[in-house]
Amino acid sequence: MKTFLIASLSSLAVATLSAENWSQFRGPTGMGVAEGPVPTQWSNASIAWKVELPGQGQSSAVNWGSKLFVTAASKDGSTRTLLCLDKATGKTLWRRDVATEHKESLHKMNSWATPSAVTDGERVIAFFGPAGTHCYDMNGKEQWSKNLGDFPGGWGIAASPVIEGNQVFQNCDATGPSRLVSLDKATGKILWETKRNDKPKGGWSTPILIKTKTGPQLILNGEDGAKGYDPVKGNELWFCQSFNGRGSPVPFHAHGLLYVVNGKPGDLYVVNPNGAKGNVTKTHMAWHAKRNGGRDLPAPAVVGDFVLVTAMGGVTTCYDAKTGKSHWIDRLEGAFSGSPLIANGLLYLQSEAGVTYVIRPSKDGLVIVSRNEVGGQEGEIFRATLSPIDGKIYTRSQSILYCLNGKE
Repeated sequence: MKTFLIASLSSLAVATLSAENWSQFRGPTGMGVAEGPVPTQWSNASIAWKVELPGQGQSSAVNWGSKLFVTAASKDGSTRTLLCLDKATGKTLWRRDVATEHKESLHKMNSWATPSAVTDGERVIAFFGPAGTHCYDMNGKEQWSKNLGDFPGGWGIAASPVIEGNQVFQNCDATGPSRLVSLDKATGKILWETKRNDKPKGGWSTPILIKTKTGPQLILNGEDGAKGYDPVKGNELWFCQSFNGRGSPVPFHAHGLLYVVNGKPGDLYVVNPNGAKGNVTKTHMAWHAKRNGGRDLPAPAVVGDFVLVTAMGGVTTCYDAKTGKSHWIDRLEGAFSGSPLIANGLLYLQSEAGVTYVIRPSKDGLVIVSRNEVGGQEGEIFRATLSPIDGKIYTRSQSILYCLNGKE
């Protein structure tokens, strides 16, 4: 039933929330969890500013202090761009272009600028697949660049870099030799690299760092399932087999458990990473539950005792986080590629048409707090994930970046 509420590590520590800086894809935790004030209502009348980007892309905006970073690429992929903008006005502070003759093939739903940049306040790093990984200081001076491979296949790239301590983690899955890499963030030197399955059919997830009872783990979804790695040494700690392939969605860590979906139709499954070693499919899978509605591209989200998963076609299922019991199934209008934002007990999910649904989790049915629309230019497609920064919402279509005021 649909209800509308009428209203207009020792040295390597897992990231903590920061209301000021949304420094990487899906924020400090990598799971889209925000604290502080986040608007629940906005429209085109709420646009503080919008800027046309120099090309197209699907990356999300990240920031440090007053500086906002976003990537784009020319239509033919021959130029990849990192932009630094003034957060308050959208004015370009600096721009760095990377020319390349080595263009990866793309799926029709992907772009040449899908990975989001990452920053630690001293440097900003952008990953452009075969066009390289590039590090700049906060004023745009190049610090280093690194070629991490050709990334063959027909899908393109999507995994964003993650900074923790002195390391930059980069998932280098491709339909060829695949690996997980740690780079020295100051020099770009490879600290370690761990082989992943060769020739996966899909799986370009961004890693997340979590705390467990036995220490920090680097978690990465993939074609054949979820894996945990030692973030310092890079060795694989454990593996849990999925129920289908193309593990692009980022897992969600809550209640000491990992909630994972696949990409292709297959069960939602939950892994206990504490003390996990080797193949833990039979020993550490807490529960699994049938998915509904086809393929999953948005990541799962845990809000309190509820797990919500929205399929690409809008079918949304609410599960009990502890047992996997399905409370309800409903459908949101539209197609969905971006992953959810979680703030103040609410879930935000933006459709490809630029419509964001704000949902209050409930076991009694789908409760839509607000339906917010932005954009509207012919052909505009929104596949990026929302970025909540300093009480505003930043979102992008393929070629336009928006800063939105709003009401809580």
